[in-house]
Amino acid sequence: MNRRKFVRNSLVAATALTASAKLGGAKIAKASKPSASPAPRPLSAVASFTFARLRYGSGNWDADPKMPSNLLNSLVEYTSIRVDPNERIVDISSDQLSNYPFVYLTGNKMVRFTESERQNLRRYLRNGGFMFVDDCNHDIDGTFAKTFESEIKTVLDRPAEALKKLPQNHSLYNAFFEFKEGPPATSHELNGWGDDIIHDYLKAIEIDGRIAVLYSNKDYGCEWNYDWANKRFATKDNTRFGVNIIVYALTH
Repeated sequence: MNRRKFVRNSLVAATALTASAKLGGAKIAKASKPSASPAPRPLSAVASFTFARLRYGSGNWDADPKMPSNLLNSLVEYTSIRVDPNERIVDISSDQLSNYPFVYLTGNKMVRFTESERQNLRRYLRNGGFMFVDDCNHDIDGTFAKTFESEIKTVLDRPAEALKKLPQNHSLYNAFFEFKEGPPATSHELNGWGDDIIHDYLKAIEIDGRIAVLYSNKDYGCEWNYDWANKRFATKDNTRFGVNIIVYALTH
């Protein structure tokens, strides 16, 4: 079952189970954890992809407007995945969130979720959703980083749901292209803005053996924020790592 179906079916099942428990006056038992990580499905089983950007009530959620079309072009160039050519904007509190197995969140200002946003995002992530978060400040001490990290601790508050550095041998780094040294650097990391540091890692929250939240302080969004037609002037396509992220999200 792909993430889209898993998220939708899980949320429907959770709603039905909650209603049943309320009617019967019984507590819901916690689901048992799987004994092993689920095996990834082949890329050929992925039918289609829609790029969904999360809109939240605070901050500037709509940074890097050209980035989605650039990544969608890369999926067309390198993979057999059928893509929706239009980026979708989804409110974090919306019931439509469960329709998208992959969502993207960015900004460089304060992140403060409402309680309804927290609850909806918690359901989405714990039931199979994948959220890629990119810090447009590329600054681990910046406003976006500090407030997002605080918020995600509130959303995913179990001890096992902490942000941790991904090892360089994680399957994300060979989900399509191979990145033996981990996450590729961006030209923005040493541009004199932000913390002016090369962040040689990504962080993630894993749930049931899969990445639920992938978190970057590398500013990939701005790195890929250019017209896709200009890639023909580059010696190497810097959006290839974006293909890995999306392929991982759709196959795990």
